[in-house]
Amino acid sequence: MSSATNVLEESIGNHLLRTATWPKPAGIYIALFTTLPLEDGTGGVEVSGGNYARVQNGPSDTAWNAPTGGNGEFSNAAAIVYGAPNANWGNVVGAGIYDASTGGTLLAVANLDTARNIVAGDPAPNFPAGALKFIFA
Repeated sequence: MSSATNVLEESIGNHLLRTATWPKPAGIYIALFTTLPLEDGTGGVEVSGGNYARVQNGPSDTAWNAPTGGNGEFSNAAAIVYGAPNANWGNVVGAGIYDASTGGTLLAVANLDTARNIVAGDPAPNFPAGALKFIFA
């Protein structure tokens, strides 16, 4: 399951229904969470330390597959690969889309189908092509 945050929902609504415009972010950065944020963007715990950094993935048509059949599901078109952990990252339960490599605005979140405990010495965590899905429906 995934969802747009309140910030993204309001930006789209203001762009569509009012006079405000919403420019596309210059970069899309994929974060990992040990506690998934709420729809208002609060309460989440992002992985930190141990060689962790958000990974840029788009925006571009080559970074994300378009939804088919009207389901609103976007998936990564190529593998998203993080650095190899040199400290424990914890039990990763979800991912999020930010508009910056650090800080920034959280735009969407997704639960992972299966949580993964990432520890020092593990191979670089990754999402193979098509494995990370964000649903906007």
